[in-house]
Amino acid sequence: MTDREEVARLLDESAAGHEDAAARLFPIVYDQLRRLAAAALRRERADHTLQPTALVHEAFLRLVDIPEARWSNRGHFVAIAARAMRRVLVDHARGRSALKRRSAEVRVPLDDVDVPSGPAGDVDLVALDEALARLASVDERQARIVELRFFGGLTVEETAVLMGSSPRTVKRDWHMARAWLRRELARLEPR
Repeated sequence: MTDREEVARLLDESAAGHEDAAARLFPIVYDQLRRLAAAALRRERADHTLQPTALVHEAFLRLVDIPEARWSNRGHFVAIAARAMRRVLVDHARGRSALKRRSAEVRVPLDDVDVPSGPAGDVDLVALDEALARLASVDERQARIVELRFFGGLTVEETAVLMGSSPRTVKRDWHMARAWLRRELARLEPR
């Protein structure tokens, strides 16, 4: 049985309520989740206290803590994992901001998402998360693309496969979403 078939089987078992299926799933998808986590953390500040392994473990704990979780396939699971990593990073940023009273916010470059080791400096995660929630109410697909690309570190092609659309459509929505988010985030900046 291939890894893909094994993942599909374990996702089905998990959806059917077999509690041990998630534990058996973790080793199979760990490398992919760790790559997603490493990509997400490359865009964080250099002294970030979370490491990719910790981010994967925290996100996975959140995933298996959802009793009604129904993952239709590996792509759906990865998309939900990217969302869980986003939540972990945003919660971490909120905690840090609360401790420092916003004196040194976490900043991540939205423009440099395609550059794995882009410098920090343009967008704070808490503001981005809030703007992304507003975008989701306007265009859920664009918000999901931002989540997969920015927080999941996926390429246009990988995102297209998960979204079931063409790379051209993903690129178009990606550009539109970035423009919308830039405008929203600019509104929030102090003048």
